[in-house]
Amino acid sequence: MNVFNQLSIWLSFQISIIFLIGIPITLSFWSIKKRNKAVIKLLSIYWKISLLFFISLLLLIGKYSYALVITNISTLLMTVSVWFWNDINDELREYEFSYSLTTTTKVWRWAITFISLNFFIQSLQNFNCFSFINSDACEIWLNPSLNLYLILKNLFNFFFGANFTQPIAKFFGLFSLLIYTLGLIQWSIIKLPKNGRNSCFSDNGKN
Repeated sequence: MNVFNQLSIWLSFQISIIFLIGIPITLSFWSIKKRNKAVIKLLSIYWKISLLFFISLLLLIGKYSYALVITNISTLLMTVSVWFWNDINDELREYEFSYSLTTTTKVWRWAITFISLNFFIQSLQNFNCFSFINSDACEIWLNPSLNLYLILKNLFNFFFGANFTQPIAKFFGLFSLLIYTLGLIQWSIIKLPKNGRNSCFSDNGKN
């Protein structure tokens, strides 16, 4: 059962690379080419919110005790960010199914939702990992971030001539988390009350 759980978590991270990074990159270039302001705005918001997911990977590398909590919060916020905006939702509904860009965007939004739900369900199966990721039972959550750790370690050594260690990853992760949290609080206090669920993508005119 442990092997099945480990394989399931590994596959979840591999699939997340496709749907959380690969497809959004493709949609970003595609929407710019098509000059679709609604999808461009949706993706720009998504990339800002998704920074928390990358921060959570740094915290997993640094074996921060609550890294798994941050990962789940990040996928939840990413899901909310692609469904939250009334003006974008209304705009996407106006397009026919045959318009491939918006159809792909809609399918991708559902995929993000299921990935977020899947992460949460799998996390509940290892509930103790929410508060203590360093235990032996939680090692299966740390393994998927090893490849990223090796990449960052090589890049850090190439650019700075220094060793990128787990404590450094934890420091950068926590510092980034602080900046991210301050930015999110600022948006919640200033922009959310002013604009509500309006993304303002059409301020410069619709397509």
